[in-house]
Amino acid sequence: MPAQRLDWSDVRAIAIALEEAHPQVEILKLRFTELHRMVTELPGFAGDPKRSNEQTLEAIQMTWLDERE
Repeated sequence: MPAQRLDWSDVRAIAIALEEAHPQVEILKLRFTELHRMVTELPGFAGDPKRSNEQTLEAIQMTWLDERE
């Protein structure tokens, strides 16, 4: 089965994929530039890297934290 195609609007799916790929990361210590890179490097991520913003990255970060807990 091919990897799911992810876009910036797929916040929960991105958070789950990040947790699976980076379970050791201290989520709240990540800079948004690092988080942006990690998202765009996820298998199946097809979103335009230029279409993210601080609000989207913060939503991903908080959802990732929620997934971990």
